[in-house]
Amino acid sequence: MPVTVAPPIAKKVTQWDEFSGRFEPVASVEVRARVSGFIDKLHFRDGQVVNVGELLFTIDKRPYEIAVESAQAEVARIKAQVSLAELQVDRGASLIKSKTITDADYDQRKANLDIARAQLQAADAAVRSAELNLDWTDVRAPLAGRISDRKVDAGNLIQGGQQGATLLATIVTLDPIRFVFDVSEADYLRYTRLFLSGELASSRDSVNPVRIRLADEKDWTRTGKVDFVDNTLSARSGTIRTRAIVENKNQLLAPGMFGRVQLFGGQYDALLIPDSAIVSDQSRKIVFTVGADNVVAAKPVTLGPLVDGLRVVRDGLAAGDNVVLDGLANPMVRPGAKVVPQKGEIKTADAK
Repeated sequence: MPVTVAPPIAKKVTQWDEFSGRFEPVASVEVRARVSGFIDKLHFRDGQVVNVGELLFTIDKRPYEIAVESAQAEVARIKAQVSLAELQVDRGASLIKSKTITDADYDQRKANLDIARAQLQAADAAVRSAELNLDWTDVRAPLAGRISDRKVDAGNLIQGGQQGATLLATIVTLDPIRFVFDVSEADYLRYTRLFLSGELASSRDSVNPVRIRLADEKDWTRTGKVDFVDNTLSARSGTIRTRAIVENKNQLLAPGMFGRVQLFGGQYDALLIPDSAIVSDQSRKIVFTVGADNVVAAKPVTLGPLVDGLRVVRDGLAAGDNVVLDGLANPMVRPGAKVVPQKGEIKTADAK
């Protein structure tokens, strides 16, 4: 029985380990007001892209404008008290020389001036506080990104402040975007051992590349870089959270979207054969080889990923083995059978 045989291709290949994950925004914020009041106007469309400082909501300004005017009036009143206290101190300086007033009276006048000046400082601070509250009636976008739908319509009374403030909307950044995935403990140990041996840079200290594919994509056309690895492994799942940063200039990627990621796992020497030369034997994968005596032998192999259109054989095959490339469907080609080997050649996808 004539069969075509060829030795596997020996090549140094780059290992890419696959993981599942989801996209998350680099930054997100809940828009809440710092002051309470009635929502007067809305200045955005649900779901639009907003810029930093863009006006989103306007709260009824009238109570806060009145508070500013009241604080300014208080400043004017205290300024008048300061002027009067300064006059009394100046007069007291001449009267103390003629012994018209006592030292205690003069000291009291100076104390009244100091008190008035302190009250003026407090009044000035109250004006700035009232003006700040008035400024906060314009609720603006704290970061650039896409805003959600409005949670409150115009005309509703909202609660502001540091606690219990009403949620008005949420904003998430779009470009760049993060891809978060979990790495198994076995892979984490392998990466760590490669780092300790100097074969692979640590993702905590260096920027290791990743390739990403969406659910409807076949090719790994999107690239990113690992920017974070968690400091502990989850005791429940036995995985460690890892994060990559990805460009999203066309804003196709959205937070919450599912995807697959390939993480750079170093380089190693591998043997490559076509998938057509591999057969299944229950739970094992087998490759037929022809020895020097032209007798077929079956070798269980451990397979890896596809590289250049060929399958990586991690274990079970030697570089000098003559692999049977065709004739596997013939029942005569089986372990122990005598064959007539014919020299063939294994080619990569780009060489075909």
